[in-house]
Amino acid sequence: MIISRQPGVSIGLIGHVDHGKTTILEKLSGKWSDTHSEEKKRGITIRLGYADISIYYCNKHNITTKKECKDCKLKRNISFVDAPGHETLMATMLSGAAIMDGALLLIAANEKCPQPQTKEHLKALEISNILNIIILQNKIDLVTKEQAIENYNEIKSFIKGTIAENAPIIPISAQYNVNINLIIEAIEKHIPTVKRNLTKDPIFFIARSFDVNKPGTEIKNLVGGVLGGSIKQGILKKGEKITISPGRKIIEKNTVRWIHITTKITDIWAFNESTNEAYPGGSIAIQTQLDPSIVKSDQLTGNIICLPEKTLPTWNELKLTPKLLTNIVGSKDNLSVQPIKKGELLMLNVHTATTAGTVINTDKKTFTINLKRPVCAEKGANVAISRMIESRWRLIGAGIIN
Repeated sequence: MIISRQPGVSIGLIGHVDHGKTTILEKLSGKWSDTHSEEKKRGITIRLGYADISIYYCNKHNITTKKECKDCKLKRNISFVDAPGHETLMATMLSGAAIMDGALLLIAANEKCPQPQTKEHLKALEISNILNIIILQNKIDLVTKEQAIENYNEIKSFIKGTIAENAPIIPISAQYNVNINLIIEAIEKHIPTVKRNLTKDPIFFIARSFDVNKPGTEIKNLVGGVLGGSIKQGILKKGEKITISPGRKIIEKNTVRWIHITTKITDIWAFNESTNEAYPGGSIAIQTQLDPSIVKSDQLTGNIICLPEKTLPTWNELKLTPKLLTNIVGSKDNLSVQPIKKGELLMLNVHTATTAGTVINTDKKTFTINLKRPVCAEKGANVAISRMIESRWRLIGAGIIN
């Protein structure tokens, strides 16, 4: 039986920079997800942020995020993923999309819609096949009623013909806690818990890796490195041996190669509680026997955890069948997407991994790319493709691994 406290679904908060994603997450969860020192200094999200909430229900209080009375029953727990909105951090947002089941798209009412990253993030959801979307029209406290209506009409025009065409639009003020309860109701209605496959061999996408030891901790009190992310399928258990792929980069006799890492799960944390087993769904943290220096500063982000002898293929070279967009999203000019050319440099997002590579061959239906950093993925996996345009990596389409 699945533990009741473990989140069963991950919801992304996405949108243009400074449209209020981190603020609304704080209102929903009580947690401020920008904890990195550079994030605090610059006032923007740089790394993926995480927070969990519980949803309760009773006849008296309807749907709430707190147990208001003895009759309130826990319906489910939810993980939120706060993705950066700045254009230079699009790769981080795409990595976050790999562990999202649905999304809250924030659009500021005091700015013209759509802004560049609003368009780019919506297209990223489409490429990642994330169809359960709720639109939050934030900052209504900064505009008049007439301006809010005008912005609402801009949103409706923007989403027409997209995967979000029928998405609910909720006017909110994250700053003043207006209509936050309507967000929870919309989540319950439009972003259901996904049915997972628990019988397959486990696959865990690593989205964060970090050292939890405080400076000055005595050696005898050190604990192993922590891996954060989400299980795609199967079950992971405390005490199991796991393999991390592609693993670590080593250099021997001037030759670079990557080796798998094998370690043991010493603890599993879900919804701030230790548990013996972890299931697909929301964000969890796995404590290991790894030397903390290996996991510091997200060094293992993009790797995949499997059981030993059950690892997915590691690719130094990918053959992809692309499906390119018609136009560049996020660019000031309405540029068309040109065909992929031999010799050009592209950036790829494969699950939670980000890598770059040079195209070494093209034909009518596929292209082959030599990767600078290997990735671990199954055949048929979806890959986001970006190209350097106007000094920025711009999303140009997706591809399927052959």
